Amino acid sequence: MLYLQSIVIVRPGQVEDEYGNVQDDWGAAATRIPVSGVNVQPSGGSTEDTKDKQVVVTGWRLYTPRGMDVDLRETDRVEAWGTTMQVVGKVARWPAPGGGVHHVEADLREVA
Repeated sequence: MLYLQSIVIVRPGQVEDEYGNVQDDWGAAATRIPVSGVNVQPSGGSTEDTKDKQVVVTGWRLYTPRGMDVDLRETDRVEAWGTTMQVVGKVARWPAPGGGVHHVEADLREVA
């Protein structure tokens, strides 16, 4: 019952600006990878910053079931429930006894 959620991994494309600098493009050049059978839960609560503008930062944690590896990188974003979250830090791929990946965990951050 835990692994019923679907997400979309968004990986930026690379574009060159008018000065020849390569930049991430999160629009049309981005790659979108749908993934189902994962679990995303709140993690670490939320914080608010009201000094300059109203900003709420919410922590989330992504888990995959045993034996499931996903092509998720620390430079990716994750879309779920109409919101976009950034991957925070390294993606943890826990080793399985005898080889392979037991499961994957990743910290996510939503800034709204």
